[in-house]
Amino acid sequence: MTKVSIVGAGAVGTAIAYAAQIRGVCRQLSLYDLNADKVRAEVLDLNHGMQFTPMAEITGSNDLAVCADADIIVITAGAKQDPGQTRLDLAAANVAMCRDLVPALVALAPDALLLVVTNPVDVVTMAAQEFSGLPANRAFGSGTVLDSSRLRFLIAEHTHVAVQNVHAYIAGEHGDSEVPLWSTATIGGVPVTDWRSSGASPLDADARAAIHQRVVSAAYEIIAGKGATSLAIGLAVSRILEAVLNDEHRVLPVTSRLDGVHGLADVCLSMPSVVGRAGVESVLATPLSAEELQQLSASADAVRTTARSLGL
Repeated sequence: MTKVSIVGAGAVGTAIAYAAQIRGVCRQLSLYDLNADKVRAEVLDLNHGMQFTPMAEITGSNDLAVCADADIIVITAGAKQDPGQTRLDLAAANVAMCRDLVPALVALAPDALLLVVTNPVDVVTMAAQEFSGLPANRAFGSGTVLDSSRLRFLIAEHTHVAVQNVHAYIAGEHGDSEVPLWSTATIGGVPVTDWRSSGASPLDADARAAIHQRVVSAAYEIIAGKGATSLAIGLAVSRILEAVLNDEHRVLPVTSRLDGVHGLADVCLSMPSVVGRAGVESVLATPLSAEELQQLSASADAVRTTARSLGL
């Protein structure tokens, strides 16, 4: 019986739980939060909708033992991003949180995969892997799965094509230095740079730059308006969970420790990766243009600098 545990019952953690429940991701779902009243209320709210979703046992507690024997543990706890704050600004507090939390989780569920969602996700994933002692494939992060979804939505909106027929990835940091991989982006097999349609303007350099800027600024816009991004990341993480628990070998741009991919090493960054029951089964060496390779290297430097400043 598959069990998913979610650490943190805030906006993101509960959105992940809600999406996982609706999609029937697992048979057991547990939430942990320091706030006993909050986690009890969220579990009640979820359970009261069970009639309308696939069957699951949903529990919650302010005792970390609720995560025992999980197949995969999703970490969302930590300081959240305030308006005007970058994800990297959160690094010190959330890395410090992991120092005690992660070993305790591994002790409770030694066979679990760790899926980090807490920001800055690349740096916190580095911390989770180091503090857990797990191999790189078993401690990974949600990375740019959401950013890539934002990119695909904006391309679809611009070209008037269903988002499901757009294939494009954001790589690098889940943050301001993220890199859109335009050179391999396609719409129904047609490179986006070659796309022509009577109903839409071409995706020229200016259009691509504007779309990239909207992807980078999306979180800031949502945080300013509603306090946190939650619904889309809930869906994105539930999709990662499905890929793992159903052993789908699905290509998703999660963040994991890179070892020689495009010459990068000793840093966690997002690249299109094959995700299945073992976690990150392989990282794809997606072809990059010279400009994309330069941007990816700069993104790696930004993440690595923050990580090293925190002793990682």
